[in-house]
Amino acid sequence: MVRQSATKTAKKVLPDLPVVDDKAIDFETIESLFFAYRDFVSDPDAILAKLGYGRAHHRVVHFVSRRPGMTVADLLGILQITKQSLARVLKELIDSGYIRQMAGPADRRQRRLYPTLAGRELSLALSEPQSRRIAQAMQGMSIGERDTVRRFLQGMQKQTVDMPLDEEGAD
Repeated sequence: MVRQSATKTAKKVLPDLPVVDDKAIDFETIESLFFAYRDFVSDPDAILAKLGYGRAHHRVVHFVSRRPGMTVADLLGILQITKQSLARVLKELIDSGYIRQMAGPADRRQRRLYPTLAGRELSLALSEPQSRRIAQAMQGMSIGERDTVRRFLQGMQKQTVDMPLDEEGAD
């Protein structure tokens, strides 16, 4: 008799999905955001790929360059990732000479992060095509229209979306 593994015999139970009126979903904007993000990161991705790096490296180099002297804890808070996720990326960037880590002046246990000249140059090289893409997209827009775009993007950040409760499953 052949025994099947537990994973093959166990039936997957999917959670009940909420009933959603798909006519109320703004698919056009959702897809525009997907495609805009894909294209926005494509130029830096190509530069990073030549170095054997990915988007996590880009985010670290970007924020350390924008806020020199930030602590590792600050960076973890901005990126909203675990120490373990950051550790590998940060080590690679330090070992490659893009980021410098120094003890804090008041608390020697505190680790402060600074871009090296190479790190600053990498950050600028990654940001330049993105800045060009933004300038092209906003070309011909009034200052008010540009402010509207920025308000929209700020409004998209850090939102919590309430999921409707399934009335039958609610207690």
